[in-house]
Amino acid sequence: MASGPDMDRLGPLARRPRGRSLVRDQRGATIIEFAAVAAPFMALIIATLQTAIVFFTQQALETSAEQTARQLIVGSAQNSGMNQTSFRNAACANLPVFMDCNKLMIDVQNTASFSAISTVMPTLTYKPDGTVSNAWTFSPGGPGSIVIMRMMYQMPIVAGPLGFNLANMNGNRRLLVATSVFKAEPYDGGSGLGS
Repeated sequence: MASGPDMDRLGPLARRPRGRSLVRDQRGATIIEFAAVAAPFMALIIATLQTAIVFFTQQALETSAEQTARQLIVGSAQNSGMNQTSFRNAACANLPVFMDCNKLMIDVQNTASFSAISTVMPTLTYKPDGTVSNAWTFSPGGPGSIVIMRMMYQMPIVAGPLGFNLANMNGNRRLLVATSVFKAEPYDGGSGLGS
């Protein structure tokens, strides 16, 4: 390495410590590396949050279904003469505030035996405007009836970056289903007990 008068001839560039220019190069590399990793990292964060929200909403629907099914199990819905609309309104009262009642669908059927129950995911049909056109039943049966109750919720989904999308319905929505299968208690069909 040159020193003394030779250094003076090379000028100010030769006198600058070499370590400083390497630090500058590393900072540039860090920015480029961060830019390459930032988009997938943000996509992962958004996907994690969206998945957590879906699981949280599913659990809220399960809790609401359990509370709603209790009215059928003890016979309070049957004794009070609830129809499909009034039962749906009672189910909506059990939903948490962040869930929209207009997106809730309920199907209640009774059967002669547990083996005759179909727990297959319902097939949805749609109107031309994209809304669900299925006609749901409300047949809770009487004391000792075996009942299957499905509460279905159309959760709006925001599509994430890099093609991540949890929607399984038309119009960026996800169908969440909470199913309760039970045998109604042997309540008195007209006394109003269990309400």
